[in-house]
Order: sequence, then C-alpha cells, then structure tokens
Amino acid sequence: MEKAGIEQTILIADDDEEIREVIRMLLEKEGYSVIEAAHGADAIDKMNDTVSLIILDVMMPHFSGIEACTQLRQKYVTPILFLTAKSTDADKVEGFMAGGDDYLVKPFSYTELTSRVKALIRRHQVYSRGGSLDKEAAAKAIYFRNIYINTDTNRVFKNDMEIILTEIEFQILLLLASERKKIFSVQNIYESVWNDSYLPTSNNTVNVHIRNLRKKIEGDPPERVIVNIWGKGYRID
Repeated sequence: MEKAGIEQTILIADDDEEIREVIRMLLEKEGYSVIEAAHGADAIDKMNDTVSLIILDVMMPHFSGIEACTQLRQKYVTPILFLTAKSTDADKVEGFMAGGDDYLVKPFSYTELTSRVKALIRRHQVYSRGGSLDKEAAAKAIYFRNIYINTDTNRVFKNDMEIILTEIEFQILLLLASERKKIFSVQNIYESVWNDSYLPTSNNTVNVHIRNLRKKIEGDPPERVIVNIWGKGYRID
C-alpha cells in the first residue's frame, strides 16, 4: 500500500481521547504525522501552515467543531473533514455553511476514513500547486465581467481585489466559468468537483457551497454572478 509522505500533517480535534488515539494510529499507519487537540479552541491554537487536513468532531465542550471551523476559515483554506454522530441534512448544511469540505458519520470504517482523508489531501495539493482537476479548463485564464480567474495559480480577483476561496469553491467557480451560459445540473457539479457518485443528499452539499461562493464573489449589495435556473441547475451568463 502506498504511504503518505511524512510532511503531510493532520490535525485532529475530538474531546474523546480514545477516538483521537484510534484515528491517530490509523493515520500514522498510513504515514501521516498527527497533531491532537482536545476541543475546538485547542485546535485553533495548534493549527499552523504545515497542516494538510483538519479533522473536527462537531460536538465538543468549550468550543464546538462548527465554531472552530468558522474561525479557522478566516485564515486557512486547508480542507476540513467533520466527524459527527448526527447524519441529518440540517446538520450537514450547518457544517458546510461553516466552511467544511466533507462529512463522516460515526461509526465509520477504517476504509471510509482513509479514503476521505486521501481524497481531500490529494485535491487540495492539486489546488495549492496551481493545477486544476479540470485540465482542459486550466489551459487558459478566464475573464468575465469584473472577475479574473488565474488558472495557473488558482487565484480569483474581482475589481483587482483578490477573493479568497476554498478549494471546493474555486473548482465550482472554474467549472461554471469554463462554459458560460451552459446550465450545470447539481449532479453534474457534484460529480465533476467532488469526483464521487451522486446521491440525493448531495444536493445540499452543492447548494450550500454555491451559497458560500456567492457571498464571496457577488458582494453586498449582491451583483448576481451565478444564476440559479429553477429545476435545472446553475450557470454563469
């Protein structure tokens, strides 16, 4: 089995010491370096630029995973994987609204955990290197209205001011902007960006990330950039 490089560090925050220990052992077996935190505030204190992935338990005393995610997103675009005993759509929406990238419901298997971890880190490495999951779209820079997408560095500017996007937000914007006026269904967006099979519950995942993306690129008062075509999907005119 191919092991991860030791330079890849994962920060785990969970108030259950036994769960942290089990996850740490599984990830170290895969070659990752692990930093442990006992709650959300502890995770914020221990976070640094060497961390490749953050794993947050949602329900923690003192400072929840949702609160930690919200604060971490003010400074970092590092992928965040939520762990939770809750599996309702409302709980997932709350996590995605806070800036989470993925969601894993307890109890989970070793295979589920490691596959999510590897996928999130791989996508973020591509994003951080300035490469795109959409190789064809990355062949040239994209301009529309007052927005400029630099596909070499994966940076986005509006009116010459940089807009800081997460990797997922950037990939959604790049997909829509690569073929303006084309309507992308939610299923198309999910399968293209997450590179995973579409499920009915994937709707909320896509819609929440697009809502977050709109807040960043459309401003206040909003200047409509992403258009919702009712019953069909999304497009950029």
